[in-house]
Amino acid sequence: MTAYDVIVLAGGAAKRLGGADKPGVRVGGRALLDRVLAACDGAARTVVVGDRRPTARPVLWTREVPQGGGPLAALGAGLRLTAADHVLVLSADLPFLGPGTVDALLAAVQPGREGALCTDPDGRDQPLVAAYRAEPLRRELALIATEHGNLAGLPLRLLTAELDLARVEAGPDAAFDCDTWDDIAAARARIREHGAVLDEWITSVKNELGIDLDVDTGVLLDLARDAAHGVARPAAPLTTFLVGYAAARASAGAGPDEAAAAVAEASRKATALALRWEAEAANSADSAGQGGDAAGGPAGGAKPETGREGTGTP
Repeated sequence: MTAYDVIVLAGGAAKRLGGADKPGVRVGGRALLDRVLAACDGAARTVVVGDRRPTARPVLWTREVPQGGGPLAALGAGLRLTAADHVLVLSADLPFLGPGTVDALLAAVQPGREGALCTDPDGRDQPLVAAYRAEPLRRELALIATEHGNLAGLPLRLLTAELDLARVEAGPDAAFDCDTWDDIAAARARIREHGAVLDEWITSVKNELGIDLDVDTGVLLDLARDAAHGVARPAAPLTTFLVGYAAARASAGAGPDEAAAAVAEASRKATALALRWEAEAANSADSAGQGGDAAGGPAGGAKPETGREGTGTP
């Protein structure tokens, strides 16, 4: 995998949001900035250009000069703190950016190319969803600053027009950015759509709890279903909690892979137990309907008569 640093641009006045703190606006319970940071957690160094704030993982902070000087000035400030040969450049308002898009951008920076940027579904370039080679990026920023005196207030197209860039078609949401409250409302509604809400929720919980674990939601949902059907509905959440606790004890001090295996093993045992309970209940119901117990004995728990030798014969 290509080693890279990342610069996240989190400044700006957010005028179309009425001056709100856009990087801190929450979508799916997570700040927009934290959602972007989660997508690029493989970076060797993460630089955020903007005001300091609590974040889900450690970052380096800087500000453009002058503050509010625009994306080129912010990019120049962030670039001074990077060291890798490849630099990922992202805005802080991308609620649906994922690691797959990051990997695709880095992979597209082939020999001879100076970078790669996403295009949205309408074919428009997104220079703040992009990966660049650091050397030509520094070169062009220096040339622009020399020509114009500084980078403040200048448009990004002055940079992208001078670089040999590959284009990467993003998915329908990867380059979706939140500039207005309508965009925020649309993003919040989209994560609750049927096909995405569970993955979004699990990701949010893992980030909130600081858990680095691949969760097999299918296994846990099957366990919850079997506990609810085989025992009682309240058994579902209680059982999944106990499985998590048992897995944590079994994998104490281990890595994410061992922890995931411990969850799977604890789930297997609990599922088997729930199915045994369900089978017992079914057998008891059949026995009651037939006038005997599950082993075929007489109803009412009566013991069979025994002979004088206790052999069970008359």
